[in-house]
Amino acid sequence: MTSLIAACVVFVGSHFLLSHPLRAPLIARMGKGMFLAFYSLVALMSFLWMIYAFRATPGGTAYWASSDALWAIASAAMLFASILFAGSLSGNPALPDPRARMYVTKPAEGVFTITRHPMMWSFILWSTVHIVLMPTNANIVLAGSIIFLAFFGALAQDRKKVRQLGTGWQGWRGRTAFVPFGMQLAGKAGWRDAIPSMGEFTAGTIIWLGATWAHGGMGAGIWRWI
Repeated sequence: MTSLIAACVVFVGSHFLLSHPLRAPLIARMGKGMFLAFYSLVALMSFLWMIYAFRATPGGTAYWASSDALWAIASAAMLFASILFAGSLSGNPALPDPRARMYVTKPAEGVFTITRHPMMWSFILWSTVHIVLMPTNANIVLAGSIIFLAFFGALAQDRKKVRQLGTGWQGWRGRTAFVPFGMQLAGKAGWRDAIPSMGEFTAGTIIWLGATWAHGGMGAGIWRWI
């Protein structure tokens, strides 16, 4: 457990440090290509350490039992998370894409009508579902670290993108919500607008079916009842 906590601290901390305060000085010293390689190596090594430590940590007793009803709700949440993730891979101005300045001038479409950080919220949903279904100490530490990184990483992205894109990002922020369905709940957009595209729904469903099928012997998603 000590190793798992340390790995999670390194994984989360290195992401924040290398994405924000250390990014500019390290790029100036190393060059962008070398920095990205270094960033990727640190992220990969700390992630592998985190997974190794998690698997080596005794499971422990779960704080509550997971019923079929809870599994059904969690499976639906994971489908939604998969659709958010699929939609976040295209036309996302939060990603380091040279076309970001163009993306922020367009109307919000697909998953971006739900939240401007669909990738981060997909990670938050994934982690929350895993805590709900497997509420052990080790899983709470691991998944809780992902929730912390995704939520505060999204907040940090907003601040960084204001500096990078200026009024373009400010306009995008005014047309989109941080929290999913925030625009609809605030009465600034209709609920019919918050519908993923058919392509996002299809890609997300494929990701969901594949990920739940490959989940191991536990049986997740629809495979639990097939």
